[in-house]
Amino acid sequence: MESFPLSDWHQLLAHSIHHPYKIFQPKSHKKKNPKKNLEKVIKVFPMRINPYYAGLIQAPDDPIWRQVVPDLFELDDALGEEDPLCERKQSVVPNLIHRYSNRVLFIISDRCAVFCRHCMRKRWMGDSLRITSDTIAQGIDYIAAHQMIDDVILSGGDPLLLEDQAIFNILARLHKISHVRIIRIHSRVPCTLPQRITFELAQGLARFHPLWINIQFNHPKEITNQAQAACSLLADAGIPLGCQTVLLRNINDSAETLAELMTRLLEIRVRPYYLHHPDRVRGTSHFWVSPQKGLSILGKLRGRLSGLAIPHYMIDLPKGGGKISLSPESILEKRTDFWRIRNHKGRIFDYPLDT
Repeated sequence: MESFPLSDWHQLLAHSIHHPYKIFQPKSHKKKNPKKNLEKVIKVFPMRINPYYAGLIQAPDDPIWRQVVPDLFELDDALGEEDPLCERKQSVVPNLIHRYSNRVLFIISDRCAVFCRHCMRKRWMGDSLRITSDTIAQGIDYIAAHQMIDDVILSGGDPLLLEDQAIFNILARLHKISHVRIIRIHSRVPCTLPQRITFELAQGLARFHPLWINIQFNHPKEITNQAQAACSLLADAGIPLGCQTVLLRNINDSAETLAELMTRLLEIRVRPYYLHHPDRVRGTSHFWVSPQKGLSILGKLRGRLSGLAIPHYMIDLPKGGGKISLSPESILEKRTDFWRIRNHKGRIFDYPLDT
């Protein structure tokens, strides 16, 4: 794999890897997913890995590799759906999803620093998503016209891959809408392209408080010095950071891996927020785990980590049903005078009810 000693994020994106021959070295990893077969995959689900994130790969099939290098399993998926969360059906204007009464998800960018193979919007890999000044205007007009909307989530693609002024312009227009009280940005660039987080960007974002940024780290190996520096710039600008980790088979589906990840996140001032159960997206079934395994992992985390480090275990219901939080069953029995409760070690206690 070539390495590029580049610090400018534009240059890093410009040198992104789009073909498997850039990943494979001669005589390496021949038995599984040879490059000629992977070319079949990228015709359906394109490939993009910027040099920074590619540099985190230490070996074929390691946790970084699995997240971004195409796999033949992506074409052998009879279970996944193109749009399992019904985002298209719940889009009230182009690229604006209004699922919950008080908040909307506003897709403002069609660019990503890498194409994650587990992406919930895998149907848009490549150039099928259309973002224009008109779609942005339609979204803002819709938000302005509906006073019940007080929470706007900016998503994509990745909103932070817009140029600084484009981001600030959208935030300024939303900030002027009196009933919008909270703005959130969902971005993976602090993890996958931390060079994008500059002092100028962080200080510009700070003009639009209350502003929250949720990012995605899925494995401890993603928390590098560069990623920590990016998070520090945002945190120092007063922007609260939360992490929305995706539970992924053979990447982070163990209590040991997630415990290390959640602890490291707290060390870099990122609050573990969600542990997402993988969505049933076409081309991603090789990443799926059972909800029961997820609950088992969560139970083990509760016994070993601070409450600050425990994320909500979230599952997105099919047919646009929305997110719900899953938790291990701790209440075994409810009576009028006490509840019978099991703790993280499996011991059972009777909790008295005085009222």
